Amino acid sequence: MKTLYIIRHAKSSWEFDMLDNKRPLNKRGMKDAELVGEHLKTLVVSIDKILCSPAKRAYSTAKIIMNHLDVSENIFCLESSLYDFEGSQVIDVIKNCSDDINTLMIFGHNHAFTSIANLYGNQYIDNLPTAGVVVIEFEIDKWQNICVGKTLTTVFPKSLR
Repeated sequence: MKTLYIIRHAKSSWEFDMLDNKRPLNKRGMKDAELVGEHLKTLVVSIDKILCSPAKRAYSTAKIIMNHLDVSENIFCLESSLYDFEGSQVIDVIKNCSDDINTLMIFGHNHAFTSIANLYGNQYIDNLPTAGVVVIEFEIDKWQNICVGKTLTTVFPKSLR
C-alpha cells in the first residue's frame, strides 16, 4: 500500500519583478499554509519522504506545513524535477521513489498537480487551488506500478477559513 500527498504551493506574490522560481509567498499564502498545516496535523499519521520543488514559494509552503507535522528534517529533500508545470517530470519522480517509502508527500505546481490528481485519483478535481492537498492511496507495492488509486481526501484552504 502506498499513499501520496500532493500539495500545491500556497499563494505567491507578484509584487516584485523577479524570476518565477524566486517569488515568495504573499500574506494570504502564509496564512493558508498555516491553516492547511494545522489541519493536516489531525490527518497525517506518518510520512516517509517529503520531496519539494526548489521554487521559493513551494519550499516556503513545505516548511510552514512541516512545522505542524511531527516529521524529521531528514526526510525532506529538494527535487528539481518537481519544478514542472506539465507533469511528466513529476510522474517520473514518483515512479522512481524507493519502494521502502510507503507515504510520500510532494510540494509543487499547477497545472501538473491538478493533472496528476485527476490521472491517479478516482475523484475529479477541477483545479487544485494554492495550498490545496489531495491524498491518494494505491494498492501497490512498487511506486513504478502506480495506476488509478483511491482519493482519500482533499483539503482546500477556502473550506478551512
